[in-house]
Amino acid sequence: MITKQTNENASIVFTCSGTSKRSTELTAEEHSVVRVLSGELKVIQSDKTYVFGAGDTYLLPRNRLALLVKSDKDGEPYKAIVVKLSHNILRSFYEANPSLVNSVSKTDHIVRLGKSPLFDSFFDSMIPYFNLEYQLPPELSQLKIREAVTILRTVNGDVDSILSDFSEPHKINLVEFMQTNFMFNMPLEKFSYLTGRSLTTFKRDFKKAFNTTPQKWLTQKRLELARFQLTEQKRKPIDIYFEVGFENLSHFSYAFKKEFGITPRELASH
Repeated sequence: MITKQTNENASIVFTCSGTSKRSTELTAEEHSVVRVLSGELKVIQSDKTYVFGAGDTYLLPRNRLALLVKSDKDGEPYKAIVVKLSHNILRSFYEANPSLVNSVSKTDHIVRLGKSPLFDSFFDSMIPYFNLEYQLPPELSQLKIREAVTILRTVNGDVDSILSDFSEPHKINLVEFMQTNFMFNMPLEKFSYLTGRSLTTFKRDFKKAFNTTPQKWLTQKRLELARFQLTEQKRKPIDIYFEVGFENLSHFSYAFKKEFGITPRELASH
């Protein structure tokens, strides 16, 4: 079970996983800075996988698809602090410092942030906030977010190109995007938004490109990926079903047998 403590004013979140492994998908609408306190976090994107342990810090750019696998490690549950960098604070900062706005980065990748006593002090200072019996004053939470931005820019001089990007997704190549990101299990509305389309236009363009519906195509692609991982990579069904886009193991097994006439477990045991 995932427990989450958060202060709505602060946009600062403490998460703790009480299970040995927990997976969630993320398409954050705001940039986020994450410090892993304990346990292990695997961040899986379409073309790259990152592993973060206790003391690691990373920046997750907004509107980037990622699968998060949170696990216990060394007897400790996964715990992390997430600081969301609000559009309003970032926009105010870069409007006041226009010389810092350089070419906007369209990177889809996570930014691994280096070790720094500045990060250590920053996140240590926030831990007591989660024991408060009252909400953190919004003025203080905004101050902490501004502090996070300052530290980010001090530790990594390249983040301006990411943080100063306030553009919305534009219309992109639908076929290329779907072939790359089909394993992410999210609503069609999110797929359409990330490809720069309305839902109606997305469905129309999808039908034209693939000659089928998005739901049928996504299921087929996910099952084909699952079969490859079971047969060629010798992975177990319980380790892959979420990574290939299914919400639970029973639904995955049912769909797999319906498609291939054999259960994932039976195929994996061959």
